[in-house]
Parts: sequence; structure tokens; C-alpha cells
Amino acid sequence: MPPQLPGPVRVAANARRGLFSSAELTAAGVTEREARTAVRSGAWVRLRRGLFVTADDLTVAEAAGRRHELDALVVTTALARPTAALSHATAARLWGLPLPTGLPPDVRLTDPLRWRTGPGYVMAKAQLPDDEVTVRGQLRLTTPARTLVDTAREWPELPAVAALDAAPLRGLVTTEQLQATLDRHRFAPRAPLAVRAVAAADGRAETWLETKGRLRFRAAGLPPYLPQVELWIDGRLVKVVDGWYEDAAVAVEFDGRVEYVRPAYGDRPEDVLFDEKRREDLVRATGIRFVRLVDEDLGPGWASVERRVLRELEVPGPAERLFRAVPRDVGRVRASLG
Repeated sequence: MPPQLPGPVRVAANARRGLFSSAELTAAGVTEREARTAVRSGAWVRLRRGLFVTADDLTVAEAAGRRHELDALVVTTALARPTAALSHATAARLWGLPLPTGLPPDVRLTDPLRWRTGPGYVMAKAQLPDDEVTVRGQLRLTTPARTLVDTAREWPELPAVAALDAAPLRGLVTTEQLQATLDRHRFAPRAPLAVRAVAAADGRAETWLETKGRLRFRAAGLPPYLPQVELWIDGRLVKVVDGWYEDAAVAVEFDGRVEYVRPAYGDRPEDVLFDEKRREDLVRATGIRFVRLVDEDLGPGWASVERRVLRELEVPGPAERLFRAVPRDVGRVRASLG
């Protein structure tokens, strides 16, 4: 048969990221032989027995970074378990949270009634209260709070805390929701890992690197800095620094190459660098000092960084403050200062 889907099947597929079933094909008059021919020709792709997607729709899903969402829909459709919910890393992906590298591609689910594994999925058996489950489109998944607690019990500290930092920044969860969920699951396996990760989180961090840097400072026993502090000069917000030591007037900045290679707001990398230098020169002129760090600084060469930070903190800041430092109480999605 031609690769064009029958109208009713196309309508159903559009509501499910392109997914359609053999039952829908049969109802539309498509024979099994015609379906096999479409698969052999490459026009359709069989994702699981009785479940298909057109090659074009699959390409669109992969280009948009939604392949895992499609896989999750395939698994939940095939399992047909209304009590199950997508969870753990799969729910984290669907909520758009940062993920650790090297995660297996398996779709993760939780069901209160049974444990099960199969091709491409792992389903855990655990309590699943109604208020810890929600629906997004065609998918039933754990809430952000439950997802964060589940992943914090499994992931290493850095990715767990990075996800916990990102969620409140994006308005996905409140501190109260997170703490209530953590309390409810305090006897779950590896719950102490989640308790420690929640305690280490700070919803003001805007990037993975900021989370990593904050954890590195804490592990080294360095004095904690205030995260996300606005620097005002002559009544104008000039810069927001990642970390701030008030007495020494020292700003800590964690620089990721991506913000210069792929800058936001359509600016050219050279324009971003020039604007950053102009702002920093203006801030330095008031007596503020900077400690700029990249990812490599947080690794094997950390000892020299630690010594540098301690040296900077030994020097008091300027007696006359020509600037005003205003800590942010809550995180904000990164935005241009204009």
C-alpha cells in the first residue's frame, strides 16, 4: 500500500506523536500484508508488535529530541496498565530535567501492584499515591516532586542535586512539595541519599556547572558563598554573579563554554564576550574582585583553585562601596540584562 496513512489512522497518530496500531489499521481496511509491505519498504517502522510509526514521524520525533517520549508511549500502550506511571529517569526526561550521562535507554515505570521487566522497559513495584501522579498529554507519569525523590535515591550526588536545583528554578516544584514527598518516602530504599541531595540543593543555580561548583566548594570546606547576587552601580543592575562573598567583595563565576559558543537571544559569540568584558570592567572598577572558574578547574587542579579562593578572602573588600549587592531570594530563569 502507499505510505499515506488512512485518514482515521492519521488523526489517531497525530494525537500520539505519530504512533498507530494494527487494530486501527484493520479498522480502516488496511490488511496485514499491506502493513508488512509498508514496513519492508521503509515507509513505516514497527516499534513493537502491533505498534507502528511512519518513518517521517520518527525522524521528526528524533530531531525534536522526543524519541524517548515516543518510546514511553509505545511501552505504556503495549503494557496497557492503568495503575502504572512513567517514573525515575523517564519522568525526569519528560519534565525536562538535567540527566546524568550514560543513562540506559530503558523506559522506567512504577506500579503499585507488580514488578516487571521486558524489552526496553523496567517497572518497579512501589506505592504510587494519587497526588504523586499526573498526566501530560497521552502520558501518565510521576509528579516532579516524586520524580526528584526517586532519582535522588538512585543517581550520584551531582546529577541528583543538579535536577533538584533545576526543578524549582523552572517552576516545577516548591520546597514544601518536595519536603512532603521526601517525608512520605523516608523509609524507601536508599532514602538517606535523597535526604542528603535535597539538603544540598539550592533552587537558584542556573546551570549544571554552578551546581557542580557549589558542591566542590562545600566538599573542600570553603566558606559558603551567597548564590545569584545582583550587582547594582549607580542605580543600574550591571551584573548577576553566580556566587558572592560580601566581606571580601569577591564574585565567583562559573563559565561554561556553551554560553559563548551557542549564546541565547540570537547574539553572536563575539558580542557576548565583549558585553561580558564591558560589564566586568565596570564592576572591577568599584573594587570587586572575580574568581572565574571553568569545569576543568573543578577537577585534578582544584588545590590551586582552593588556595586562590582563600587568598582572595583574606583581603577585605573596599571600605567605600560604590556598588550595591542584592542577593536573590529565589532563582530566576537566565535572562538578558539589556
